[in-house]
Amino acid sequence: MLLTPGPYNSAYYEHSFLADKLGVELVEGRDLFVRDETVFMRTTQGPKRVDVIYSRIDDDFLDPLVFRPDSLLGVPGLMLAYRAGNVSLANAVGTGVADDKAIYSYMPEIVRFYLGEEPILQNVPTWRCREPEALAYVLDHLEELVVKEVNGSGGYGMLVGPAADAETRRLFAEKLRRRPDNFIAQPTLALSTCPTFVGSGIAPRHVDLRPFVLTGADKVRIVPGGLTRVALTEGSLVVNSSQGGGTKDTWILGE
Repeated sequence: MLLTPGPYNSAYYEHSFLADKLGVELVEGRDLFVRDETVFMRTTQGPKRVDVIYSRIDDDFLDPLVFRPDSLLGVPGLMLAYRAGNVSLANAVGTGVADDKAIYSYMPEIVRFYLGEEPILQNVPTWRCREPEALAYVLDHLEELVVKEVNGSGGYGMLVGPAADAETRRLFAEKLRRRPDNFIAQPTLALSTCPTFVGSGIAPRHVDLRPFVLTGADKVRIVPGGLTRVALTEGSLVVNSSQGGGTKDTWILGE
């Protein structure tokens, strides 16, 4: 099943889409409980044991008995059941380190080391600001680059250099000098645009596509569809829903 923070989360549409395509229940923390180190789902026919959970809740909110005690999103006792081996977390606690944006820059080297092959897809050029030469380059080219926090998400804590004024870039440069290890930088990509209905009528807005790839024991399957995100603010390249972005229907043309 897929564990979501609920309909007020900015990515709830994505959670709903994934649960539907995977054919699993979409649940909130209040739909689950732990008894005898085992997780159960509340149903109209009584408790139903849960074996696998795909969590879309931040680790800190997953279990108020272990992490943040003020969390109302998680399941009390979940980590106890997990440690007992009675439930599997598809994205286990701590795996978010793989989403660290600095890790992305090492992917070509990781592929070569573990597979002994050259990557098929090329990376977007990425400067790790903790490296002195990279930091110097980024500071000299802030007006051309997008700078992101390595552990950031949702479009927070980032600078889109071409869209920022001189004062904003100056303040961001100070943050870079204080904590260079906390940032990476990349070229500003030219996102596609799509006709979008806005207050003034139909106008172009930048979009990106998030496909979903499911990896199994014997094959990799691409879900027929995806999440098309649209930046509703004119000229903006930030499509994140948490920054005011929206979604569009995604049509796959095929036989």
